[in-house]
Amino acid sequence: MLPRTIVSPIPVVIQLNQPPEDNRLRKLLRNHALLNAVKYGGKANPKAVAGKVFAEEPALKSRAAEIFRLAEEVSAEINAMSPEAQRALAESAGLSAEKEKPKPRQHPLPPLPNAERYSRIHVRFAPNPDSVIHLGNSRAAILSDEYAKIYNGSFTLRFEDTSPSIKPPQPEAYEAIKEDLRWLGVRWDNEVIQSDRLQIYYEYAEKLLRLGGAYICTCPAERFKEFISQRKPCPCRDLPVEEQLSRWKGMLDGSIRRGGAVMRVKTILDHPNPAIRDWPAMRIDTKPHPRIGTRYRVWPLYNFASGIDDHLLGITHILRGKEHEVNMARQKFMYDYFGWEYPEAIHYGRLKIEGTVLSKSKIRAGIESGIYESWDDPRLGTISALRRRGFLPETVRRLILEVGVRPSEATISWENLSSINRKLLDPVSKRYVFVADPKAILVEGIDRGFEVSIPLHPDHPEWGSRHFKIGPGSRIIVNSSDLNGAKKSRYLRLMNLFNIEVTSDGSCRLHSEGVAEARSLGAPIIQWLPEGAGVPISVVKPDASKESGLVDSGVLSEGLPQVFQFYRYGFVRVCSSGGALIGYFTHS
Repeated sequence: MLPRTIVSPIPVVIQLNQPPEDNRLRKLLRNHALLNAVKYGGKANPKAVAGKVFAEEPALKSRAAEIFRLAEEVSAEINAMSPEAQRALAESAGLSAEKEKPKPRQHPLPPLPNAERYSRIHVRFAPNPDSVIHLGNSRAAILSDEYAKIYNGSFTLRFEDTSPSIKPPQPEAYEAIKEDLRWLGVRWDNEVIQSDRLQIYYEYAEKLLRLGGAYICTCPAERFKEFISQRKPCPCRDLPVEEQLSRWKGMLDGSIRRGGAVMRVKTILDHPNPAIRDWPAMRIDTKPHPRIGTRYRVWPLYNFASGIDDHLLGITHILRGKEHEVNMARQKFMYDYFGWEYPEAIHYGRLKIEGTVLSKSKIRAGIESGIYESWDDPRLGTISALRRRGFLPETVRRLILEVGVRPSEATISWENLSSINRKLLDPVSKRYVFVADPKAILVEGIDRGFEVSIPLHPDHPEWGSRHFKIGPGSRIIVNSSDLNGAKKSRYLRLMNLFNIEVTSDGSCRLHSEGVAEARSLGAPIIQWLPEGAGVPISVVKPDASKESGLVDSGVLSEGLPQVFQFYRYGFVRVCSSGGALIGYFTHS
């Protein structure tokens, strides 16, 4: 039996001699804090409360620090109450404590074809675990995931790993793919690994042989190609079912050696596309499989295993590239023999990124030859490389949904991707100073102390600021190239500090303090740090080159890895590796 709930008395907060405006703000904040607490389990979030107030009265943003302080005070008062007391107080104040009704989701994707024919939509993503996924093949995962959400359907993740020799699975790839999918926000309801389903494929192979829809071909490969090119049947095609089953048994028990026989699905010999004529379905492969070793010697090819699984798993809609249109034509012959209805197939054009290799075989060759460091090399378009550089999963999803399921080929640029990512990162990334190729200078003419405050984000005063002091004799760290460039323009503006003049002999002296003077002098604004305020960091650029420098030591107090915006440099994902800082340049 659950314990009886005791309703706490509603505390009465008495405020004496409060200015009318302060009372009004407190009341406004208190109302929003009550609603926020009731909506989210009894705990009001001060930032969310302040955000509601700013949305209601934008002019209050100029008093952000004060509003955030009051929001924390009022939220603390509300959070001290029991949930029952909060609800009672909200009701007595005439506030609607009901949760907001969910707004209809807006989707850029077109409706799925014939969706009304199915009691529940079931989609799938079927990667080959021979490597990690990249931006191109993540498209099927994101589109399938999005459609599953739109239709409240089911999503299956299926690993197609039945090619030990041609596309050998990599043991680490199974988990790496799942990690990438989780990062992308893709959620699946079922997980299937085809190498666990060999007996199922054997069962349907034998059924197809008995139906006369397939045969065991022992012709040499070159000889078979001659028959197919001439649109003629090979001698094996019309042998009795008993002979076909005998040969099938020989494939399974080892009587027929590797390369000695292939099971083929009967199609139309005069089909205009030779690739569809009597396509191969099962073959002998004795190379050990990384998951199940040498337990099996006969393996299904892609079209057989994929086609069987799409039916048995109840897939209603398949989203994949246009190159699979030929595979659909092949599989439909098999479906006709079994009396099955083919799923709805949506084929879209290929996705490319300008100047980036997406071919898994080319990437693997590049890694093996030492061109690329690994699958997350910053020059690549793999999901792990994008994550390493600091791109957000929402960026990838938005891009994929924007491209959609259009049948034409789509080529995107890194600027397309960076533009989306920049809009998402800018409001949530803290700012820090980074000085590349640092050099210490002594500014002559400083006769008093200067103190500057550089905000961690101009729109989030509650995040705080970095405070630096400069006085007579202080040494300042600047970028060497900025200093060398100043020998021509003569003047530099140290951000938020003052203006200096660089003399012909390279020495520096204080010129003026104001921004107006800097503009009149044409002085470029440069980054700087007080000597001792920076820590070394090496920044890896998108072309894999590296740039060394000093970053504000304040990053050491942040949770790493994390993406920051380095003032007048760009977004950088900062990591700690072996006690040293390493950054990956995201984009400007």
